[in-house]
Amino acid sequence: MTNTEQYQQKKQKTDFDAVVIGAGFSGLYMLHRLREAGFSTRVYEAGDGVGGVWYWNLYPGARCDSESIYYNYTFSDELLQEWTWSSRYPEQPEILRYLNYVADKFDLRRDIQFETRITAAHYDEENNCWSIHMEDGSSVSATYFISGVGCLSAANIPRFKGLDDFEGQWYHTGHWPHEKVDFKGKRVGVIGNGSSGVQSIPMIAQEAEQLFVFQRTPQFTIPARNHPYDPEFIQKTKENYPQIREQMKESWGGFPIAPSVRSALEDAPEVRQEVYETAWEKGGFFLTYTYHDLTMDEAANETVSDFIRSKIRETVHKPEVAEKLLPTYYFGTKRPILDTHYFETYNRENVTLIDVKSAPIEEITAKGLRTAEAEYELDVLVFATGYDGMTGPLLKIDIRGKDGLTLKEKWNEGAHVQTYLGIANAGFPNFFMITGPESPSVLANMPLAIEQHVEWIGDCVEYLRDHGIEKIEATEEAETAWSSHCREVADATLYPKADSWYTGANIAGKPRSFLIYLSVASDRIDGFVRRSLQRDMMAFLWCHSQRQCRK
Repeated sequence: MTNTEQYQQKKQKTDFDAVVIGAGFSGLYMLHRLREAGFSTRVYEAGDGVGGVWYWNLYPGARCDSESIYYNYTFSDELLQEWTWSSRYPEQPEILRYLNYVADKFDLRRDIQFETRITAAHYDEENNCWSIHMEDGSSVSATYFISGVGCLSAANIPRFKGLDDFEGQWYHTGHWPHEKVDFKGKRVGVIGNGSSGVQSIPMIAQEAEQLFVFQRTPQFTIPARNHPYDPEFIQKTKENYPQIREQMKESWGGFPIAPSVRSALEDAPEVRQEVYETAWEKGGFFLTYTYHDLTMDEAANETVSDFIRSKIRETVHKPEVAEKLLPTYYFGTKRPILDTHYFETYNRENVTLIDVKSAPIEEITAKGLRTAEAEYELDVLVFATGYDGMTGPLLKIDIRGKDGLTLKEKWNEGAHVQTYLGIANAGFPNFFMITGPESPSVLANMPLAIEQHVEWIGDCVEYLRDHGIEKIEATEEAETAWSSHCREVADATLYPKADSWYTGANIAGKPRSFLIYLSVASDRIDGFVRRSLQRDMMAFLWCHSQRQCRK
């Protein structure tokens, strides 16, 4: 019996070759890639439409912070030519339209089951398959179980005392209703000022009668300088997409911007000021590319941090408010934020900034919110409190590998996370994570990082099928080596020193660790990581067929 015949015989024992969670950027491309290779695949999506985080993040001002011409799939030349972005930084509705266009173009919906939440996935050792269970009580089996849940899909809603007693309306930016929320004539409180807070606060302020911003940690933000694209720019971009695509793949972080090789400390203060001013006027993340050591050297970081603080003081008219808005952490070690008139918003008469680090929130009352210093009457509460990042979306699902070991137990509740390349786990055969913990993911161009993982996974399962290999998993040795490398790289930077969702510090009780691969301190994204992914995919992995072998 040939390998193909053996595969077809085994295939009849499961409902699907592969089950994928999520119909966002990851799930859509994974479905397309597997289906093109001849694998029966089913995607399960909790929402009633495609989009992933862009289906749920409907809050006012929601916009991508990656430039649109780079924030798209690159696997299809035809798709690149057909789709036209309207502006430099696309708003949520436009990104959602794009993903719907992709789903329609490649006829993906017929293999997606919407309004279905996966609650558990257990590996069946006897039958070498995954048993996947839904919230409605149904279940299916598959040879391969693939997570496309994303890095930021588990909303963090602090359980403040009294929240259930609040008589007004409350929302989380990550689970916004699909119908418009009306703030007109209302007293609104926004808790949190990370990316979703910085984007939504200026928009809500334009509509609300009174807006109270409850800030714990002031943020570094950079002007986005968004603008519509002109037809000539779009035409030139489309003509040069093959070259742009290669530049993206060969660049640090997946964006075709050449990082500086200079230290911020090499330039005289007046020269450095001019460099920062030029980048500030360009907007976007050009400021982060001005010098190579901004997130590696404390003195270098202080030069850019001081520059942004000076801009805050220039923008905010009231000195006492400006001082409350001055960040003290190392610039870039929290998620960099792009804004549109964020600091200007604090010049409005209907906006009040409340420092809840000095006067913590004590409880939500029936009529509003009470801090250690005062009580505020509110009609609407908005939680811009972010997500349980990287591990949160995965640990919400009861995933069990060999011998019934849960992913939560393996990772010791997040205290000891180890993966291989952010894709595979020892003890969990045929389970793949797209942009999982310890991959570049959120510190790279996400669609490009997703494509890299999807294509690796696709190549891997094709190899298994074509060679009659039933299962594959990372070895503990490979996992330990990769995790050690990730920690070594992170510790060479300033990133672990910040209290951020990168380190899990935003979630009460979550063990602190840095769960992203930082190519910045080791090699460019096309270096160590891409070589690791492209070298013999069986290296350091267990392969199981009728005998156990090591490649």
